Amino acid sequence: MTSPAKAPPLYPKGHILAASGVAALLSLALLIFPTREVEAQKTYIDLDLDGTTEVLALESDAAKEPHTAEQRPNSPFAQTDKPSTAQASSHEDASGGQQLHSLTVASGDTLSTLFSKIGLSATTLHEVLGSSKEAKQLTRLKVGQTLNFELDENGQLQGLHTRLSDLESLALTRTDSGFDFKRELVTPEVQQAYTHGTIRSSLFLSAKRAGLSHGLTMDLANIFGYDIDFAMDIREGDEFELIYEKKVVEGKQVGTGDILSARFTNRGKTYTAVRYTNKQGSTSYYNANGESMRKAFIRTPVDFARISSRFSTGRKHPILNKIRAHKGVDYAAPRGTPIKAAGDGRISLAGRHGGYGNTVIIQHGQRYRTLYAHMQGFAKGIRNGANVKQGQIIGYIGTTGLSTGPHLHYEFQVNGVHVDPLSQKLPMADPIASAEKARFMQLSKPLMAQMDKERSTLLALNQR
Repeated sequence: MTSPAKAPPLYPKGHILAASGVAALLSLALLIFPTREVEAQKTYIDLDLDGTTEVLALESDAAKEPHTAEQRPNSPFAQTDKPSTAQASSHEDASGGQQLHSLTVASGDTLSTLFSKIGLSATTLHEVLGSSKEAKQLTRLKVGQTLNFELDENGQLQGLHTRLSDLESLALTRTDSGFDFKRELVTPEVQQAYTHGTIRSSLFLSAKRAGLSHGLTMDLANIFGYDIDFAMDIREGDEFELIYEKKVVEGKQVGTGDILSARFTNRGKTYTAVRYTNKQGSTSYYNANGESMRKAFIRTPVDFARISSRFSTGRKHPILNKIRAHKGVDYAAPRGTPIKAAGDGRISLAGRHGGYGNTVIIQHGQRYRTLYAHMQGFAKGIRNGANVKQGQIIGYIGTTGLSTGPHLHYEFQVNGVHVDPLSQKLPMADPIASAEKARFMQLSKPLMAQMDKERSTLLALNQR
């Protein structure tokens, strides 16, 4: 059986080879020089790294459009509000090839790793840190802190800026002689604020509900600490109110200042306080009539401790197991709690004292003496013969000596006789000088009137 004859080719072989070559050349041209239609079909990803918009073309960086003015931060040192997972962003300033980089500190970052991330050498880091003693503050990084770098067209560091807080920033600028370091401080506007609180469980919780910081709460307790024992006198229903300074920057509160005036009602008795600086520059608190809030001794040498044992002439000793006079008051508190000197005086003993363990004894003039026992340790500078001021920290709660748990044993002597420090009438400090009484009242009366007005307004609002 014979095979069928092959059909002749439609095109000469040479024509086919030529057509294939032309097609290859066209394909190559399309790859190298894409048409507008092909360019328009590229896929772009919007990288919102730091509140600015970076656009990245998947196919070609060279085809990326330049950023518009709206896509750049307003300042080379603009703070980032929204850190990315990469925690970094950068872009060029069209004015002269400057590169602006923002890095947000993550856990484990150091200044060295941040410099490395943007291509800065260890030599540049060494130059920065060696520019001044203050420049070493840049190494104290906190997670979430933002560092803003300015590089020139060659990638060399020209400037570095970081904000430590609402009130403080650090700035580094390259000069002809190296780097210039500056610490920039913002002066806040000081305004007056009023708050009121009612005790439900503790002063701290009630003050927190009233919007007071821990520091202001401690200040409030210290002001009234001569008259009120916050370890045992506070009762549910007690009230406090105060006018204090708040620090504001661009409408945002960034801190608090001093308490200007306050009232505290404890067990139905109301105490007042006004802050006053005399003509000699000494500042203290006085009641609304000019009598000193300060007494020669504070009532309790440990803040917010619990009384675990009172003054007694017939207490059974918990360790010796026999009746023995307890000539002081025990304040139970966590180990390491600071202990304060009850008044100004000179230390007659700072050391071991038998069953008292680590002990400090302070002589206050001729008549008064206080003793502080079972300390864990002594504060810096506390030694025999040293002078101390009222409220100065002298040691810390411990269990040295004959002690069953961490506490302070506190004794108070008058003319060599032990007395109950909780019931002893404390001597007063000097009142406002008569020559300054009129000046004081010009400050006191408006503050008291302002608290009355604020309280009335608050009550009216609560009754609605």
